[in-house]
Amino acid sequence: MSSDLTSFVALAPAYPELLLAIGAIILLMMGVFSNEKTGNTMIVGVAIGLLAVTAVLVAIHPAEGVLFNGAFIQDGFARFMKVLVLTGSAFALVLSVSTASDHNLNKFEYPVLVILASLGMLMMISANDLISLYIGLELQSLSLYVIAAFKRDSGRATEAGLKYFVLGALSSGMLLYGASMVYGFTGQTQLDEIAKVISLGEPSLGLIVGLVFLLAGLAFKISAVPFHMWTPDVYEGVPTPVTAFFASAPKVAAMALFIRVVFDTFEPIAKDWQQIVIFVSIASMVLAAFAAIGQKKLKRLIAYSSIGHVGFALVGLSAGSQTGVEGVSIYMAIYLTMTIGLFACILALRTDQGYVEDISDLAGIAQTRPFIASGIAIIMFSLIGLPPLAGFFAKWEVFLAAVEAQLFVLAVIGVLASAISAFYYLRVVRTMFFDEPNHQFIKTPNELNVVIALTAALIVTYGLTVGGFLKDVAGIAAGSLF
Repeated sequence: MSSDLTSFVALAPAYPELLLAIGAIILLMMGVFSNEKTGNTMIVGVAIGLLAVTAVLVAIHPAEGVLFNGAFIQDGFARFMKVLVLTGSAFALVLSVSTASDHNLNKFEYPVLVILASLGMLMMISANDLISLYIGLELQSLSLYVIAAFKRDSGRATEAGLKYFVLGALSSGMLLYGASMVYGFTGQTQLDEIAKVISLGEPSLGLIVGLVFLLAGLAFKISAVPFHMWTPDVYEGVPTPVTAFFASAPKVAAMALFIRVVFDTFEPIAKDWQQIVIFVSIASMVLAAFAAIGQKKLKRLIAYSSIGHVGFALVGLSAGSQTGVEGVSIYMAIYLTMTIGLFACILALRTDQGYVEDISDLAGIAQTRPFIASGIAIIMFSLIGLPPLAGFFAKWEVFLAAVEAQLFVLAVIGVLASAISAFYYLRVVRTMFFDEPNHQFIKTPNELNVVIALTAALIVTYGLTVGGFLKDVAGIAAGSLF
């Protein structure tokens, strides 16, 4: 009995993952045996509560360490990123509460899949081995493939799910090939052991090839150029609450995994992976800045915006320093807040014919829906990076890291890309405030109003309220990798 208790206590760093796994099984059984009309709503509520409780457990539970023969690691960086992921997943489910029936998401399988995807994300963040990395990645990906095609009677959603699945399978193959090359030339699968082998001598050409393929597979997951091609089509095709989920939590988890791989595994050959990250960062910022200009669909615009913001986040990672990791951590937290707030605003704009799709559908909402128009304007200005909004501080942190690493050209390109992006963000604001209204909107659900107010308040008051706290916590998280 005492040995069983000792074993259970030894699993303390993995309690959040165990809680989500057990919770997903219980929710699945509840869905199977409950009444369809009342059960689905209850399961969504329980799922949100489960994610919230898990986030609190991660935040306040100090247990850290390495488990499962080195395959799983819990440290300050993992805890920080896990709180962001769980928060993003919980808010994505909140956004779907009142809009689920409109998007055919009012089935108990949807929140269960979100929970399973979140479990995969937590495993990705704590992966300390190439095998556990792949298992976490595929658990997340398989859940997301099903969620993308969840609206089965929609041709667009089915097409989006198929595109995501095919391209996702391709990226998984690239990642596995890279992992096999790394294993073949080092004889190790554990990330820290790989780093020790690499540090013993000059890296071989085969190892560099493995690094390139491994990072290519991860770049797909964060929608970085040139592996971004799925993002606009999937964002546009899937239901808006699903897009909100795709644009938030999975991006944070994939970025966390990207950071852990390059710093824990390939730190001895930092100059090699920095070249790749710098190229991907510049390509993402520049392509997104120009490609978004011609977009007329709102969700496609957001897709290219997310690609650009991944590029900005990678500016900090390119520095290869603790300051850079701290900057990326802060950036992802602020990006998550802006994304959730923006999608809450979009879902709040519903007409008798459906939800807004084109940018022109926002015409004149400053007159008919001033609260929502103000929320969108605040978020758009923050996405540009205008002070004193949160987006300014996010870009300041990553550009500062690049300047400290003497990557002056990269920082300048980032600033210029931000200036270009102002064109399409301000076009949305102009449409809302200066065009004549052309739609009558239905009353906004209360939970969406709360999310809009909360995110807008955080963005506006960031420097005076949570900014200092977030920087301190991000600094501790980044320090755990060094």
